[in-house]
Order: sequence, then C-alpha cells, then structure tokens
Amino acid sequence: MSKSKTLTTAFGIPVSDDLNSMTAGERGPVLMQDVHLLEKLAHFDRERIPERVVHAKGAGAYGYFEVTADVTKYTRAKFLSQVGKRTEVFARFSTVGGEKGSADAARDPRGFAVKFYTEEGNYDFVGNNTPVFFIRDPLKFPDFIHTQKRNPATNLPDPNMVWDFLSLTPESIHQVTILFSDRGTPATYRHMNGYSSHTYKWYNDRGEYFWVQYHFKTDQGIKNLTRQEATRIAGEDPDHATRDLYESIEDGEYPSWTLEMQILTPEQARDFPWDIFDITKVWPHKEVPPIKIGKLVLNRNPVNYFAEVEQSAFCPGNVVPGIAISPDKMLQARVFSYHDTHIHRLGPNYHLIPVNASKYAPETSYQRDGFMRADQNGGAGPNYWPNSFGGPAPDPSAGEPPFDLSGQAGRHPFSHPNDDFVQAGNLYRNVMTEEDRVHLIGNIADHLSGAKRRIQLRQTALFYKADPDYGLRVADALKLEPQQIKRLAEMSQEERVQATAQ
Repeated sequence: MSKSKTLTTAFGIPVSDDLNSMTAGERGPVLMQDVHLLEKLAHFDRERIPERVVHAKGAGAYGYFEVTADVTKYTRAKFLSQVGKRTEVFARFSTVGGEKGSADAARDPRGFAVKFYTEEGNYDFVGNNTPVFFIRDPLKFPDFIHTQKRNPATNLPDPNMVWDFLSLTPESIHQVTILFSDRGTPATYRHMNGYSSHTYKWYNDRGEYFWVQYHFKTDQGIKNLTRQEATRIAGEDPDHATRDLYESIEDGEYPSWTLEMQILTPEQARDFPWDIFDITKVWPHKEVPPIKIGKLVLNRNPVNYFAEVEQSAFCPGNVVPGIAISPDKMLQARVFSYHDTHIHRLGPNYHLIPVNASKYAPETSYQRDGFMRADQNGGAGPNYWPNSFGGPAPDPSAGEPPFDLSGQAGRHPFSHPNDDFVQAGNLYRNVMTEEDRVHLIGNIADHLSGAKRRIQLRQTALFYKADPDYGLRVADALKLEPQQIKRLAEMSQEERVQATAQ
C-alpha cells in the first residue's frame, strides 16, 4: 500500500488497526493509552457545529460571474471593470426559518448568497429570492425569527406566533403577500430569482456615487410549487432542491442567472416617491428600469459538503472599493450580525477556512491569535499600527466618497408619507393572475386557519387595507364576518388591537 493511502491520526502518524480498540486482554477494559480511539471519539463528539440561526438548510456550488455591460461610470470595483471579465464565485441557496433537517419545499423565503473572489478581496452578495422583507427595523428581527421557530412551551411550529406578530406589524403585508403566493415555494433553487432587497451604494473613480439594487434573474425561468405539490414533495423527497442543484451541475446542465441593476442618482433618489432605504418596498420597474450587466454561472459542485457549504460564511459588510453600504437600518445591522454569528458558529478565524478565504488578495492585517489560527499568524511582524517596522499601512484611496447625514439621535418611528399597503395592493391587483390570487387565498387560509380568531380578524383587516377584494376573499375562506373586517380595516392599528384583544 502506498504511503498516501495509509490511514493516519490527525497528526500524520500511521494507524495499525481501525477496527479494534486497545484493551487489557481480549475482553477489556479499554486502555487510556489508545490515542487513536480517544482522538476519533473526541473529534466525533465535536463534528456538529452550531447550525445557523437562520438559513440553516442550504446547498452550494462554485462558478463564475462574467461582466456583459460597461458599468465603469457607476462603479470602480475592479471585478466589474471590463466587459468579458470573469470572477470566480461560490453561491449558497437556503431556506430561512427551518432547521437543518427541514424540507426544501417549505413555504419560506430562500437565501441567495454569492461570494465573489475578486482581486481586491472577497465581495459577498447576501440576498433573498424576494425583493422585499417583513420588517424594516433590525430591533424587530430577533422577535420575527422567534415566531418562525418553535413554540418555547410545545416545541411545535405555532401559527398563533406567526400571525400574531405579522398582524401587529403592518409593514410586513407586502412580503406576506409574496410569501403566501406560489413564489413562497420555488420549485428548485435553479428556478428562482435573487434580489439584494437592500439598496447599496456604488461609486466611481471620480467620486460620484449612485444608489443601486441587484436582481439576479434566473435563465431557467421561474417555476414554483403549489401548496399541494410542496406538501407532497416535502414528504416524498425533503431534499429535492439540494438534489436538483447537485445533479444538474453533475450532468452538465449549469444553472445561470442574468444580473440586472436598478440605479438612481442622488438627485433622483431625493425626489423618488418611495423611501429607497425601506426594505419592505420595491423600486417599480416603470420608474427605474433595470439594466443588464452580467451573467452568473454555476458549473462545479463542492467536493465536501461540510468543508465548503456548511462552513461557508457570507457577510454583507464584505464590500470592495466601488461598492458601499447604504443607510438602510436593516442592512446596517446585518453588517454587524452576520460577522458576529460566524464568529460564534465557526470561530474568530473563520475567514481562513478555504471556502471563505480571499484567493487573490491575501489578508495583511494586525488581527492575531484566536481559535484555529491556520496560517502564519503574522509571523514575526508587528501586531499594531502605527509602526515603523514595515507593517501594512492603510490606503486612503480605498475610501468611499462621503454623503450628507443629519438628524437628532433618537428612536425614530418610520414616517415616510407612502403607506405600507399600496405596493401589496398593486401586486395583488395588477401583477397576479386570477389563478395566482386563488392560490394566494388558499395558501393564506390554510395557514391562518390555525391561529386564534382574534388574530385572524386582525390580519384579514390588513389584507382588506391592501385591497378590499383581497381581504374579503380571505374572510370568506375563514368564515369571518365581512362587515367586521371592513370596520377593523377603518380603525387605526392601536384601535384594531384593542378591538380584537379578547
């Protein structure tokens, strides 16, 4: 047997027997000096790292991004600097609320994350398959996610938790309408779009900046599951989307997406009818037509799921020169929270794990030590700045152009004049087909029927405020009194809560 095929310990020491523990005599007991047994058991005891709090169930693949249009007037990012330029990527798709063993067909937003290995460091795009989200203030995020998890008493999914929170959070109505349409159950990861949802800032070599949103449009076409199909598939093949992505790439059917950008100048943004930093709203395409700028292609499967998919870590704070963070409150909090959760889950040196490591711009920092430091740890160089020993120095040219901010420090409620129901109503009336609306009502009624009647009334009133037909059809499906729904819809949120308190 060649040396490369010899079984060894973690430190390369040959193992003589991997079937029989070292014991005192034929019947034991086991000896403490069996270092191979102890190493094997100790590693096995620690094989499960904490699962992600959200996006726990996912699948990933490698590929490339190719620029197809000149965008240098908008951004100085080098990986976007030339038509035809290709950048290596790793992408991960996921459900959001479910545990690691949950079904791929669950009604849930889908995560859509792409790591670009650029020459200026890693750029992480961290989006979803929906263009909006449930909330716009990060203070609500832990509470929202708690409602998507299990009841702390019963350890069961609880429609009362879900709909109690949503009915008390009117800003969620747009995302709820999307989620309970068939778009809430994509047929596969290949047949869904990916959106930044957030607004980002692009800036060019002249110091001019722009506000942008990303749309990765699937080239395979949108395909969704009905509620009935999703229920059947969840029972028959709970890993169907994971399987589909892997097998399609294995068979040479490489999935691809076309990247389209919506772009606003600062002047256009000031006069825009919607708050461009409100993640519960879209930028209507008639007002901001998207432009095609690139192609994402996935053409290589991971060799080892744990090393490359489970240990992959994305953070929206990983932006390269030419791309920057906007004042969006949710985005600002995600910049902290993603990095923080990776440190908890994978350790302070998670950036050294190969799938996360920068390939073409090696780390040159003063960060040192910590669990699993797998490189030279800065060697003999200085671990502080400033220094006079030739350590890495900041580059002022890497900074982003400034923009004006003002206001008093405080906890400010959202106050944009456009309400939270207009876009949800437009989606229901103008975008959905009658078949879409039938499925939407059925999906909502199926889930909302598990909640208490007072919660049903409160939530249905929100549907009515988006569109009367929307609310009345949900009311009919739940056997609620239409006149009561109309009265509740005319009330303020506070009055509505009081009227349905019992």
